[in-house]
Amino acid sequence: MKANEIISIRSDAFYELIDCVIEHISTMYNLDKADRWVSPEECMRLLNIRSRTTLFEMRAQGKIAFSQVSHKNILYDRQSILAYIQSNKKETF
Repeated sequence: MKANEIISIRSDAFYELIDCVIEHISTMYNLDKADRWVSPEECMRLLNIRSRTTLFEMRAQGKIAFSQVSHKNILYDRQSILAYIQSNKKETF
């Protein structure tokens, strides 16, 4: 292909192509099936916190949902994490 070649495509066809590419990549890398339950490490990464104590306090205060599948195995609900982040957003002026 030459460097100065131009390809023309209708906008509806372009967006359909983009949707197909996104679907293909999502399937290829299993991106469309994000786990509902995440590890404490993933939870801390999503919340951008470093302290397990802060994570424990958030859990104890009911700010994020969790499931304790065994004594030491606690998983966090991704949707409640995202909802917590959304509930703390500040509107711009």
